[in-house]
Order: sequence, then C-alpha cells, then structure tokens
Amino acid sequence: MKRLRQIVTKAVVAKGKKRIEASEVIRPSSTPTSILGCWVINHHYNAKKVGKYVEITGKFDVNVWYAYNNNTKTAVHSETISYKDRIKLHYRDNDVIESDNCHVRVIQQPNCIEAVINQNGDCFNVVIEREFVVEIVGETKVVVSVHEVDYEEEWVYQDESSSSSSSSSSSSSSSSSSSSSSSSDGFKFIEDSSSFR
Repeated sequence: MKRLRQIVTKAVVAKGKKRIEASEVIRPSSTPTSILGCWVINHHYNAKKVGKYVEITGKFDVNVWYAYNNNTKTAVHSETISYKDRIKLHYRDNDVIESDNCHVRVIQQPNCIEAVINQNGDCFNVVIEREFVVEIVGETKVVVSVHEVDYEEEWVYQDESSSSSSSSSSSSSSSSSSSSSSSSDGFKFIEDSSSFR
C-alpha cells in the first residue's frame, strides 16, 4: 500500500447522448396548395448542467417554400422555433468532484425530415430532427503505482566545443601550411617578441 498514490486530475466524468424528433405546426399567411421545399437555418443554443441532466435551450428558423392559390403563386414562410431538451448524464465513477463544466457537440443539426399540409389545409406539420452529445469535465481521483528507480540510464551529450576546436586546429594547420609555402624561396623568418621589448 505504500507504493500507491492518489492523483487528482481533470477528465471527462460523465457523458450523455440524445436524438430528438419533434413535430412543429407552422401557419403560413396564405392557404397552401402544395409544399415545394423546407429547410432549417440559424441554429443557436446554450447548455447548462442541472443535477444529473444537461439542459439545452435553443432556437432555429424554419423556412417553407410553398405554392398557393391553386399552384399559381409561390411564397416562402419563415418562422422561429424555440426548444428545450434534457439529456441524461451517465457516470462511470462514483468518486467524482462535481463540476458544471459542460461541453456540447452537435451530431445532427436541426433538419427537416418531413413536411406535410395538415388535414384542415391551412398549416404545415414539420418534423425536425436533431442530435446532441454532452460531456462533463470534472475532477476525479486516479490511483497509480509508484516504483523506485535504482539507476538512471546515462545521458548522451553532444560536445559543442569539439566542432570549434576542430575548426581551430584546421585553421592552424592551414596557416602553418601557408607559412611553409611562403618560405619556399629559401629564406626563414623568425619573430622573437623579446627583441622588441
């Protein structure tokens, strides 16, 4: 037991995932004859941790392109839809220090999978799908085993002075070779610093 240590570290302590299909009722300004297209844009959301859940509140715009007046005219109706989703969190460890640090990843942006005219003929029934993955980052405890190291492997250092010394020796050898070449005419010059004192 003396070789075991507890380390407190940050990690993903809980996760949650949810796919939602929601039916929305949209009422256009004119009585529709047929639907020509439907798309979702401008998705914005916020998330916060509430107990063992994550609440995501957001909104998006639904645009429906439709024909009216017996398919003689067309128009695009836009409407903002608000929502609130609750995603349950799943924990793996019990020894967790609670945290509100929440990360949300959108797997599926809000998307229209079905759009029909209702039985009364005055509204659209639009089915919107969306999917989220949430993660909670908190502090948790990790137990590690500690082992003593008898010796450390020897480090290999590169001697930076070796290159400079080799360059200086090469320069001295080159200078001596140049002086010997200069004395090739038979004269030898000797400089004695003591004679100039």
